[in-house]
Amino acid sequence: MKGITLRSPGGLEHLNRAELPDPGAPAPGEVRVRIHASSLNFHDLGVVSGRLPTEDGRIPMSDGAGVVEAIGEGVTEFAVGDAVVSTFFPYWLDGGPTLADFSTTPGDGVDGYAREAVVRPAQWFTHAPRGYSAEEAATLTTAGLTAWRALVVDGALKAGDTIVVQGTGGVSIFALQFAKQMGATVIATSSSDEKLERAVALGADHIINYKRDADWATKVLEFTNGRGVDHVVEVGGPGTLGESIRACRIGGHIALIGALTGGAGTVPTRELMRRHQRLQGLIVGSRKHQVDMIRAIDATGLKPVIDCTFPLDDIANAFAHQAAGRHFGKVCLSF
Repeated sequence: MKGITLRSPGGLEHLNRAELPDPGAPAPGEVRVRIHASSLNFHDLGVVSGRLPTEDGRIPMSDGAGVVEAIGEGVTEFAVGDAVVSTFFPYWLDGGPTLADFSTTPGDGVDGYAREAVVRPAQWFTHAPRGYSAEEAATLTTAGLTAWRALVVDGALKAGDTIVVQGTGGVSIFALQFAKQMGATVIATSSSDEKLERAVALGADHIINYKRDADWATKVLEFTNGRGVDHVVEVGGPGTLGESIRACRIGGHIALIGALTGGAGTVPTRELMRRHQRLQGLIVGSRKHQVDMIRAIDATGLKPVIDCTFPLDDIANAFAHQAAGRHFGKVCLSF
């Protein structure tokens, strides 16, 4: 069975094609899934680059989508031939968060989906949206669900709300799409005019090039008549959090889902307190969140934005493309 392994200490040059043992038949409560696609996330890049050290020989990739090939005794949720997609936290099924680490996350704490087939407990997967390709389904596990939880679960997004999405990576584009589907007004930021034009084509109501307008919160306040937005999808971290606080309304919600500008820095806590804002850190979501998101996708017909797709054997170039920041939406692997 073809797969990819990562040798210590990490680095794209240490991603190697490998012949892996076949996982065999599923035991009771398990499913065997033929994996057809994965998608790249900032977390995966951290693992394969060595910034997030993992076990030598780890099979990378947190996202996996494919088709059920066999089911074990007692499995009733799935049938042979069902299209399925993996979950990021396989043991967080419902309720509040239960983990503060990645010890059970595929592609990090345990082996992931850069391989042709897996046998796993049925709860590690959900049904994929109707009519989705494997590549489209693979975008949901991490990026799609992060955006859904940030806005819908934690943010209680509703029609008439206003949001800021930072950049045009996978999470931000999903956030733009979910927000527009639910009747919200979206302000998109990017350093690329070309990408901002594409964001407008997806429904963005206002755009800001943060290279030209470094104090982009001022533009947000202009667009909202001084009120500020209801939600900010914050992917930058300490380097952008100050502007996000300024751009967010009194009593608004800031979802901290990334730290592209670094893992630590100065936070204007006095301004956050004065404005009664809620700053929520989050990482992806539960299986129940994913089931709810896919039900919404089936109802609305939303389709993810895929920038490009690489074959599994070209995984290093796929990550190089992601790391260069040239993508708009998701980068996928197909195999």
